[in-house]
Amino acid sequence: MKLFDVYPLFDINVVRGKGCRVYDDKDNEYLDLYGGHAVISVGHTHPYYLDKITRQVGQLSFYSNSVVNKLQVELAEKLGRASGYDDYSLFLINSGAEANENALKLASFHTGKKKVVAFAHSFHGRTSAAVNVTDNPKIIAPINKTFEVAYLPLNDIDAVRRELSGGDVCAVIIEGIQGVGGIQLPSDEFLQQLRALCTETGVVLILDEIQSGYGRSGKFFAHQYAGIRPDIITMAKGMGNGFPIGGLLISPMFTPVYGMLGTTFGGNHLACAAAIAVLDIMEKEQLVENAAKVGAWLIEQLKALPGIKEVRGRGLMIGIEFDESIKELRRSLLFDQKVFTGVAGTTVIRLLPPLVLTLDEAAEFMERFKRILSNA
Repeated sequence: MKLFDVYPLFDINVVRGKGCRVYDDKDNEYLDLYGGHAVISVGHTHPYYLDKITRQVGQLSFYSNSVVNKLQVELAEKLGRASGYDDYSLFLINSGAEANENALKLASFHTGKKKVVAFAHSFHGRTSAAVNVTDNPKIIAPINKTFEVAYLPLNDIDAVRRELSGGDVCAVIIEGIQGVGGIQLPSDEFLQQLRALCTETGVVLILDEIQSGYGRSGKFFAHQYAGIRPDIITMAKGMGNGFPIGGLLISPMFTPVYGMLGTTFGGNHLACAAAIAVLDIMEKEQLVENAAKVGAWLIEQLKALPGIKEVRGRGLMIGIEFDESIKELRRSLLFDQKVFTGVAGTTVIRLLPPLVLTLDEAAEFMERFKRILSNA
């Protein structure tokens, strides 16, 4: 049997890693500035993380949500303290796409409406069709098979105001920082206006922090730069340092009802152990503060380089935009300088390194990056 060929893959077989470095089967060392789509938050093979996972495997890997899982309670308490949302509730699932599906479902239940406002170039996952092929009114009502979605320009509050004036919108969903969309930032003023407008019209505000959350921006959530509190926050990626886990932080304005949401694997024992380890490491090693410090230095250094159209981002979520395709530039970084990076579209290099990236490692990346630019 062959793999279903939907990903363009580099011919590199990564077999191990440590911190911000990974190694292939030929023992080549690479500096990892991408962290597997931002999932590696506390570094590869952190010893505390491995110990927590290993101990949990030796006890119990999984049991269904039909019994109490005290690890879920511990995770909720630690996450509430770390994020500043200890008055919210936590619902655990397996991925970011599931998180957004459940958030939209909650918003539709809460408002009785089925129209959603999203923003141009946003990306919220790949599973929104699932609810549209579920024939069970108890589970999908009042979604009624489909969401109507209006895509608006980012940072255009007048466009949002016009859309919400019709009274048929259940939710506005927005990324704390757009990832796939090219590291585009909603302005703090726009988020503040959006919060006020959603409150005024009774629309649920959903902040998608799947990529920009968990300390990556230099705050626990990127929207916290604007000083707002959304109604639902969706999370995944960095939560488990590579172990699949996602979640929703849900405002007290929502009332839980048995059967409203459900999951088979969400919040399993191994996932919770991984997520608890991540929060413990983040607190002990002050990784949110590190992301802010190292990210600010990197952005300043990148902005000083010639030949770059624009540098955008916050913390360790950085986009480097060029006027032309970066395909060969990225290949040179990977194969000549041994640096993993990501892309957004065809002209933006995306940096999403583990939050343990040091200033020395950031400087090492800059030296390798300058070599590539000088040869371009």
